[in-house]
Amino acid sequence: MILNDRPPVWISRYRLKSKARLNAVSTRREFDGVLIRIGAGYGCLHPWPELGDPPLHKCLEDLAGARRWPIVRRAVRCAEMDGISRSNGEWLFEDMEIPASHATLALSDSANVASAVEAGFEIIKLKVGRDFEREAAFLTAMAQEFPKLSWRLDYNETATAEQAGAFLNGLDRDIRRKIDFVEDPCPYSDSTWTTLKQTTGVRLAVDREAAPNCDAAQVFVLKPALDEPWLIGEAAAKRGCKVVVTSYMDHPFGQTFAAWEAARLALTFRGLVGVCGLQTHHLFESNPFSEYLGDWKPAFQPPGGTGLGFDDLLGELVWTRLD
Repeated sequence: MILNDRPPVWISRYRLKSKARLNAVSTRREFDGVLIRIGAGYGCLHPWPELGDPPLHKCLEDLAGARRWPIVRRAVRCAEMDGISRSNGEWLFEDMEIPASHATLALSDSANVASAVEAGFEIIKLKVGRDFEREAAFLTAMAQEFPKLSWRLDYNETATAEQAGAFLNGLDRDIRRKIDFVEDPCPYSDSTWTTLKQTTGVRLAVDREAAPNCDAAQVFVLKPALDEPWLIGEAAAKRGCKVVVTSYMDHPFGQTFAAWEAARLALTFRGLVGVCGLQTHHLFESNPFSEYLGDWKPAFQPPGGTGLGFDDLLGELVWTRLD
């Protein structure tokens, strides 16, 4: 039940349909989530059970109850910040500079790489871990065809340290130098990741709430849908690590929240935030919200309005009280 000292929560369900399989741990093509409304503010709740989140119905139970899950607490936080801005008739992106983004590609497809280059992207993030031999051949061919590109590889912990090391060391040295970092190549441990970094010479990025305790990582990947930005930002600044802020491959409203948090973090910690991963709406079939974000390009185009924007579209949705 909704606690008596809390304002009521309203939800509007949505379903996103991806154009392709999105990563090595999920075969789904349809993704259910909810937009939430608390007072004047809105948030996005888009769980990934494959990545350790509770399923949506459990998230909704937690939202109505104790709010223990990080993904639920962060959706509420988004609604709080959005609501304050809307109540004051203000736009959260006023005078904010949003970091540029890499191009996130779910498939090893040369046409997609060519499209990304044409759109102006300089860094490609490639979801890998399904077919090491094919992915190595693809990366080699693309690095030769587009020599100015840098690459970020995301395994979602689907490889072993031995597999990741063999993959990276099997690449030509010049190609390996074009890899900006490898994200979650295998389950984290200080000793395993330290050895992997030493033997491959490639930076390693960690994507998890415990990132501040991961001494062997050189890059922290921060997802505002799950993570408290200031905690990770402070830890990264102390250790001389870079932070890359990414969306949760969620609804455009959640994507916009990630963009705003990236801008806030970059403003507070000068030089800490690198090229981010905020442009992910192209991975899904178009909808009215994604159309507000414009073309797929490195620069994020925030929607106008109050708060995080989308005022008219949010007003047209059907809302149901969460009981």
